[in-house]
Amino acid sequence: MLAAAGVLPAGAMALPPAAPFAAADPAYRMRFPHDHGSHPDFRIEWWYITGWLRTRDREDCGFQVTFFRVRPPSQVANPSRFNPEHIIIAHAAVSDRRLGKLRHVQRAARQGFGLAGSDTGNTRVWIDRWQLLRDGPLYRCWIGNRDLALDLVLETRQTPLLQGTDGYSRKGPEAGSASHYYSLPQLRASGRIRIDKTAREVEGEAWLDHEWSSSLLEPDAEGWDWIGINLADGGALMAFRMRNRRGGTLWAGGSWRDASGSVTGFRPDQIRFTPLRRWRSPLTGAEYPVSFEVLAGPLRLRLEPLMDDQENDTRATTGAVYWEGAVRALGDKREIGRGYLELTGYLRPLQI
Repeated sequence: MLAAAGVLPAGAMALPPAAPFAAADPAYRMRFPHDHGSHPDFRIEWWYITGWLRTRDREDCGFQVTFFRVRPPSQVANPSRFNPEHIIIAHAAVSDRRLGKLRHVQRAARQGFGLAGSDTGNTRVWIDRWQLLRDGPLYRCWIGNRDLALDLVLETRQTPLLQGTDGYSRKGPEAGSASHYYSLPQLRASGRIRIDKTAREVEGEAWLDHEWSSSLLEPDAEGWDWIGINLADGGALMAFRMRNRRGGTLWAGGSWRDASGSVTGFRPDQIRFTPLRRWRSPLTGAEYPVSFEVLAGPLRLRLEPLMDDQENDTRATTGAVYWEGAVRALGDKREIGRGYLELTGYLRPLQI
């Protein structure tokens, strides 16, 4: 949904204010393929992919790849080509139970000179060779350094799932707290992952979120809990809650596409996240509710993580520490889906 953007890179916040950012508009109607591309008038945007992969020897692992485009307050009077009109950030992680924790990588670069950027009109966002691009029904993703590499093809099998009202997704009581947001669930994933020197062929299912906004968090917001679940019957469930600084729910929402393709949107009072079990990070001391019961309208499910330690430390690029991991969705003691759970603001209140 939201992807843990955290705060802007340190240098970006020091720039003087300039032109206003575009605001999410409830009257806007999405157009594809145009809206697969970048929306540079907005302050922040992300393409966020999560999923479960299986190796040839049937081992499960989770993966996450996110590209952010951040527009800092620009120095409009500065004619330099080095003026950072946009910053591109990339995160990637693999949850492998053999390691017992995430293996993750991150990068950030200013847009320009052909080294980093994001295209309008269709998905193409990159930092050097790290890239995500859309080619018809396929997304191609490449991330890699000597510690971790992902080379994946994601095949679209369903139409975009527009979140909120026609893609206008409220994030709080104030009307301006909103984003434009759609999902592509039930992607077929295939390719290779490499951890250190060990490469493995993989296949599985994935979920892509694309979201852009200039105003997400209200002053009383601490962070959010979010799930994107590919259901075993071919359906999809997204649900989230924005937490206030007293630990309660400030706002909530979600959508369910059932096996027939019918879509149900949920009001804030139809979503409930109830923590069942917590895990404390030995590295940061943050305590996360890694298992939940989630109620979304008529759906009730229990989330259990692939492993407890799926904390992601991205302070080098965004300033954020959050938990983001592969989870199983259980109903009546049987698995009914797989997806990802994202937990932000548990170490300290999130700033965006």
